[in-house]
Amino acid sequence: MGPDGDRDIGLSVFDGHPDIQFRTLDEHSGEILPAQIQNAHGLILATPTLTRQSLRQCGDFLAVGRFGVGYDSVDVTACTEADVLLFITRGAVDYSMAEATLLWMLALSHHLTVKDRLVRQGLWDQRDLYMGTELRDRTLGLVGCGGIGRSVVQLCGGFGMKQPLVYDPHLTPREAKQPGVRTVGLDELLASSDFVSVHCPLTDETRNLIGAREIALMKPTTYLINTARGGIIDEDALFDALVSRQIAGAALDCFVGEPLAAPPRYAGLDNVLLAPHCIGWTHELFRDMGIMACQGMVDLFLGNPPRTVINPEVMDRPGVKAKWARVRGVTA
Repeated sequence: MGPDGDRDIGLSVFDGHPDIQFRTLDEHSGEILPAQIQNAHGLILATPTLTRQSLRQCGDFLAVGRFGVGYDSVDVTACTEADVLLFITRGAVDYSMAEATLLWMLALSHHLTVKDRLVRQGLWDQRDLYMGTELRDRTLGLVGCGGIGRSVVQLCGGFGMKQPLVYDPHLTPREAKQPGVRTVGLDELLASSDFVSVHCPLTDETRNLIGAREIALMKPTTYLINTARGGIIDEDALFDALVSRQIAGAALDCFVGEPLAAPPRYAGLDNVLLAPHCIGWTHELFRDMGIMACQGMVDLFLGNPPRTVINPEVMDRPGVKAKWARVRGVTA
């Protein structure tokens, strides 16, 4: 909940289930403490991390529902070993994050913040130094094409752009043939795109996926956008490329070592847009994620697995089955 406690996070889902009781955590820290989940059967989680230490004495604690689609802040292995399900709110974030991506594409290509500064600083005569470019006839490259990526393609459909390019080795053959896009290798995508937008999770496979070699493949007129996770783009390589104008600019919503304790080195550059991992936050987003997370808990307590469980193998563990039966007995 927000500071006023009035943000809609879907708690009305519980209204028809009087046997399900909920409370908000009184203490907010970077890591969930073991005491915070004692006597609880489920936790709806946003920004704190959930570690092995968090689950040290979790008793009948059964499930974590995480706001969003990323779950690198949750120790999935520890959850499985502790007989705890982890599920996410895949789908609820698609439109908001796609709209935010489009927002940044337009803001970058039209030098929005720079033009705002020209007026505020009385530099009207410098306006001809910042000629913009339209989305029309430009190529969008998507690194990762799940629900958010597909929504970006939909929103960009009315701007007269060229066929989007997609790099996603995890697409099924059917998904790879989705109409309106062309799947390519990462190098071809980087070399051919006017906008490169990152929408993949942070894993061992994707860490530093875009480094100095990959950035060198990009055109000097290309913009790089990351609304996924810090660490997918090598921050040293990107900073050097922005300073040298090797690429046109970037928009970053996520960073290594979040939350940042001080302004990042990018802050002094006029060809980068920055946000504190909230560019897609809207009232509608939190409502939709909350509804999905709360409904996942209701489904669980009614005997049905939530949608988008990240560690489905846990469902076959005897400890989970026994715990789940006890939980359902408590709430029945």
